[in-house]
Amino acid sequence: MAPKADKKPAAESKVEKAAEKTPAGKKPKAEKRVPAGKTAAKEGEGKTRGRKKGGKAKKSAETYKLYIFKVLKQVHPDVGISSKAMSIMNSFINDIFEKLAGESAKLARYNKKPTVTSREIQTSVRLVLPGELAKHAVSEGTKAVTKFTSA
Repeated sequence: MAPKADKKPAAESKVEKAAEKTPAGKKPKAEKRVPAGKTAAKEGEGKTRGRKKGGKAKKSAETYKLYIFKVLKQVHPDVGISSKAMSIMNSFINDIFEKLAGESAKLARYNKKPTVTSREIQTSVRLVLPGELAKHAVSEGTKAVTKFTSA
């Protein structure tokens, strides 16, 4: 025996009922609901500083943009940089950093040392950067390390 097709289901959803009551072409208004187990807080209760419990913290992306800009102003005070060019420079620095860090880690591993020191960094700079650029980078790095240790 087949079930009757003209019989309506016993439990209709709220949306269907609301759709029947509203005129054609209009959507029913959304109902306001209070989450289960939560009531209006009394004054002075549950106040916390900072972000709410369970809320996501805003993830800040670390970039070199500020430092790129500072160096640009040291070299050419009257020259600006577009956001696209700044993004390219930031990507370039991240790429060079990855290459140098990877090479330094390999050198430390080859020499069975647990620490990457300025010696590994200097060697990786000589290996990764070409010719004259490597010489300038090594001299600037040596100058920076000397200034850091003396201060």
